[in-house]
Amino acid sequence: MRVNKKYSCLPAEEKGIHIINIRAIEDIGYDQHESTLLNSLSKNPDADCKYGLYFRDGKRKVDYILVYHYKKSSAGRTLVRRVHHNDSGARSAKQDQPLPGKGVQLEMGESEPHVDYHEDDKRFRREEYEGNLVEAGLELERDEDTKIHGIGFVKIHAPWNVLCREAEFLKLKMPTKKMYQINQTHGLLKKINSVIQKITEPIQPKVAEHKPQTVKRLSYPFSREKEISRKDNKVRLSNLKIINNYYVFIFQGITSLLANGVYSAAYPLHDLLLCFSVLQLLCEEWASYGVFYKYQPIDLVRKYFGEKIGLYFAWLGVYTQMLIPASIVGIIVFLYGCATVDENIPSMEMCDQRNNITMCPLCDRTCSYWKMSSACATARASHLFDNPATVFFSVFMALWAATFMEHWKRKQMRLNYRWDLTGFEEEEDHPRAEYEAKVLEKSLRKEHKHKETDKEKLTWKDRFPAYLTNFVGIIFMVGLTFAIVFGVIIYRISTAAALAISSTPSGRSSVRVTVTATAVIINLVVIIILDEVYGCIARWLTQIEVPKTDKNFEERLIFKAFLLKFVNAYTPIFYVAFFKGRFVGRPGDYVYIFHSFRMEECAPGGCLMELCIQLSIIMLGKQLIQNNLFEIGIPKMKKFIRYMKLKRRRSLDHEEHMKKKQRYEVDYNLEPFAGLTPEYMEMIIQFGFVTLFVASFPLAPLFALLNNIIEIRLDAKKFVTELRRPVAVRAKDIGIWYNILRGIGKLAVIINAFVISFTSDFIPRLVYLYMYSENGTMHGFVNHTLSSFNVSDFQAGTAPNDPMDLGYEVQICRYKDYREPPWSENKYDISKDFWAVLAARLAFVIVFQNLVMFMSDFVDWIIPDIPKDISQQIHKEKVLMVEVFMREEQGKLQMLETWKDKDKKKAAPRSWPGSDSTILDILPAGR
Repeated sequence: MRVNKKYSCLPAEEKGIHIINIRAIEDIGYDQHESTLLNSLSKNPDADCKYGLYFRDGKRKVDYILVYHYKKSSAGRTLVRRVHHNDSGARSAKQDQPLPGKGVQLEMGESEPHVDYHEDDKRFRREEYEGNLVEAGLELERDEDTKIHGIGFVKIHAPWNVLCREAEFLKLKMPTKKMYQINQTHGLLKKINSVIQKITEPIQPKVAEHKPQTVKRLSYPFSREKEISRKDNKVRLSNLKIINNYYVFIFQGITSLLANGVYSAAYPLHDLLLCFSVLQLLCEEWASYGVFYKYQPIDLVRKYFGEKIGLYFAWLGVYTQMLIPASIVGIIVFLYGCATVDENIPSMEMCDQRNNITMCPLCDRTCSYWKMSSACATARASHLFDNPATVFFSVFMALWAATFMEHWKRKQMRLNYRWDLTGFEEEEDHPRAEYEAKVLEKSLRKEHKHKETDKEKLTWKDRFPAYLTNFVGIIFMVGLTFAIVFGVIIYRISTAAALAISSTPSGRSSVRVTVTATAVIINLVVIIILDEVYGCIARWLTQIEVPKTDKNFEERLIFKAFLLKFVNAYTPIFYVAFFKGRFVGRPGDYVYIFHSFRMEECAPGGCLMELCIQLSIIMLGKQLIQNNLFEIGIPKMKKFIRYMKLKRRRSLDHEEHMKKKQRYEVDYNLEPFAGLTPEYMEMIIQFGFVTLFVASFPLAPLFALLNNIIEIRLDAKKFVTELRRPVAVRAKDIGIWYNILRGIGKLAVIINAFVISFTSDFIPRLVYLYMYSENGTMHGFVNHTLSSFNVSDFQAGTAPNDPMDLGYEVQICRYKDYREPPWSENKYDISKDFWAVLAARLAFVIVFQNLVMFMSDFVDWIIPDIPKDISQQIHKEKVLMVEVFMREEQGKLQMLETWKDKDKKKAAPRSWPGSDSTILDILPAGR
């Protein structure tokens, strides 16, 4: 081995290990190198045994770790006992026989100074559980003589025969010796693909798995009958691929044991034997901010972390990639608004001081009359986001969402084919321990009442109290969110009235911006806090339902958490978009809250600008705080606290401090893996920001793109260096998250239709242009949208205290609404213009929604879910598999005929020889 370099992404304990030249590994292949490495390590086991990757014999590799707390006897150091078992002895081990390894044992005749029945119960449950694991064929070794005080470790090794048994039971597809050619494109498509490959070569990760394949091995579910007849054909199944899937079946009940404190942790080790070919490359080509511009090595991620995590990062990569065209179009729309702001007639009229439009007060008594020209900056800024291009962008984003979903389905199908998951069907999960406990409790109750107890299960009647609690709890949480938003509304109204008392003109002019900014910041803080609270409440509500399987538990948890967090994140935005300024009344007849607070109004330029501010601050603030504080700061703080606790313990025990830290001790100090739900939830909420209100904020895709570029590398670094290695789980799709994405995409069409119709001035401008404009231009539009009010009609006590604030007496003030003037017979009634605009708005919603929905469904229909080349390859695999089996059967028949001809008097042999070349065609490929 020659030293290549040290990688900073690995913990300090690994930085001193000699690293094999990674480029050489790429040349000879990962699997071949791994077997070479294993052979060299087996000759010198002490090199890796001291890092805790092997049992003490240096031969059996640690596949899994169970961690528990124990209390040492106060009598001082006790006798350390070591017992070694071979494979046959491990199978016949009894529960009363101690596990091999270092353990704290009391000498005969030594009395315990204190009896802790709770600890005795935990120790008994551990012994019973570990005995079951030994009976299932696993090999265990205990280690309590570690550097971490009071922590014991149980090392688990799965022998070869157990791996083969579970591989066959799980129907894991393994590559055979049969290879076939992958269909290649021809003609113009081939030239286009070659050009694209050359262009994208600098942004491709430098890993072997990412290179385009021209041949593929035929895969077939593993079978022990066809496994081996000669040692040179024996395949070493990857421990990563088997033991982590095997965990799902053998380690049933570990969740409840962890919850009850019997064990404190359970995890597979970060594999340093694979680090030379996988983990080290992940550090270099994936978990580094310096490669942010490159594609992800998804196959390598899947090889180390499993299919479920691989699919998450593949989905995140596709989503980030699709944000690039959306960001470009959003920037163009924004630049169009900037280029045309000086040509926008309505904003020019609002800024023209010669119009001398006097507006009615924004609050009672303390607020005075004001000039419309003072809102010039707001009107000009509104045009940046409220222009005809935003309608086009809304249609584009609806089609973009449909295209993204179809593109992901095709990408997912390609990954399923590449990862041999095309025939994989998820089997029914085993019941959760909590569910079985409830069923047992129900059975015991019926037994006590002398009733039949066959095939007991939990019915809706058993779960009715939990369902009722869920319903009431969710309604309460939604009501709490509404109450907080209502409180912020009260804050906005009261603060605006207080700031309006300011005598300085600059203070009065900045009232709206100050109130909006501070209210949005309050909303942001509340949203972030309630996100964490709602996550815990959603988990508790799901636990009391007692779902039968882990899949049911996860789906119900995701639905509740998404519902609560969706309401929490978007309620303030919905208020500004659809409710603010709709129910304010009119001068002389305003609507009041608690008979004291007057409902707030939109700015003269409309509420779209305020909606943009609300959306941008919440979106950007949520992303920045969650990324920097929750995903970086809090884990670092927890790691520092654990380090300080361990340091304090070491100072109390000098002997433990001098020990060499094992690999499983290093992993124990890492943060436990909490599942992919928080990662998906963060991206789904962001997807909502990008699609739901994109008509008001065209730059949302750009900020989402910039965030995701960092998010991918941040998550990668977290998985490689900050988290314990997750249990690999097979999956062929992203599950319920796909349905949530589709739902958001459909909802986005409806919401954007209402935003364009009711929040922006797009429809009123069209109505004025084609129905009321005298010269076919927008001149006079602002005056058309304003109604007149006679100041003598103010209710008593609501008129301004200083009516001469503008320097002259005001008799008529203006306000934004479609109402009859004070000199009309039906003064202040809703005018015909209002109904004309309302009819146009509703017509636009109907037309826009149906047109865009039709176009989205058309995109969905025209793009096939399965790429044509993948469907051809799958069909080709099936045909080749049938041919292989036919040749095998023909070979068997020929053997029978040959044996009958040679010796008709002798009986046919009972066993089949397995050395014929036709049989070896379907043997797994050797490493």
